Amino acid sequence: MMAKHHAFRTTLVMPVFPFQIHHADQLVCLGSCFAEHIGRRLQSGKFYTELNPFGILYNPVSIAQAIGFLADQRQYAPEDLFLHNECWHSFDHHGAFSGLDAQETAFHINERVKQGGLALRKASTLIITLGSAHVFVLKSNGRIVANCHKLPGSDFDRRRLSVAETIAALSQAIERARQLNPALRVIFTVSPVRHIRDGLVENQRSKATLLLAAADLCSSLPEVYYFPAYELLTDDLRDYRFYESDLIHPNDMAIDYIWQYFHDACFDENTQNLLRRIHAITSAARHRPFFTQTKAHRDFVSRQLDAITELNDQYPELDFSEERRLLSLSMQ
Repeated sequence: MMAKHHAFRTTLVMPVFPFQIHHADQLVCLGSCFAEHIGRRLQSGKFYTELNPFGILYNPVSIAQAIGFLADQRQYAPEDLFLHNECWHSFDHHGAFSGLDAQETAFHINERVKQGGLALRKASTLIITLGSAHVFVLKSNGRIVANCHKLPGSDFDRRRLSVAETIAALSQAIERARQLNPALRVIFTVSPVRHIRDGLVENQRSKATLLLAAADLCSSLPEVYYFPAYELLTDDLRDYRFYESDLIHPNDMAIDYIWQYFHDACFDENTQNLLRRIHAITSAARHRPFFTQTKAHRDFVSRQLDAITELNDQYPELDFSEERRLLSLSMQ
């Protein structure tokens, strides 16, 4: 008698969206560090992707605020910044935007707001990755900040947003964005990165808040969808070999797995074929030959440049300027 087959893994059903993402689309990606992973893969695939114009953002209120600021093209003056540890910071931005000079810091911030605002007006899809429902509230004015910039903990109160607060902030932000871009669709994800500052129980409560809020937004607003990045890691892979050594962040293997789900759910066959051709070129451009002056290498570079020209004739929106630069440098 044949032994009964046992499944040793639970798998998620592939999400089915009533749309596809194409290279002619413009995308905006906002949120936690997991948004950076997905956004960078979109950029490397030559999708026009505006990635985190406020830097990495974790909590829903700061993400919602960033959407509003992009829609309003909010401009920052040096007096909107504060000085701490010899650097100028913004409470609305990640530390990547901090700088030694207030004027230069505000200029850089304003350039990204302008760029991000234009992208939001033209985007077909806004991808939002929620990281944590916990927020830091500045005691001096009751304001929720995007980043504490290593100020003393005594300057802040820390609490967890309610589901209702999360829904209210994000629904208002989506409504504001759609006043400028009525065709905008939104994809929510919840980051699988665990925030264990307050322990695993509190992390789960935080993630539950985000998951419930995302479910409500998907059911109550048109053209709002959910992609199960959180569930793919915690319920499908659910093994520490898919985490970095800190046991908190997903490793490259896990991110590749989640990306493949996104790839299969959002891209049609033509886009997937195009991505394979793009990947062949970008990989070739980053190849470092031992002998650059040989005929074989010159022929290799020539073939890659011809492939770029052929693709650009078909898809003029694809930007291969970096690959052309790298190929040219490899000849020197």
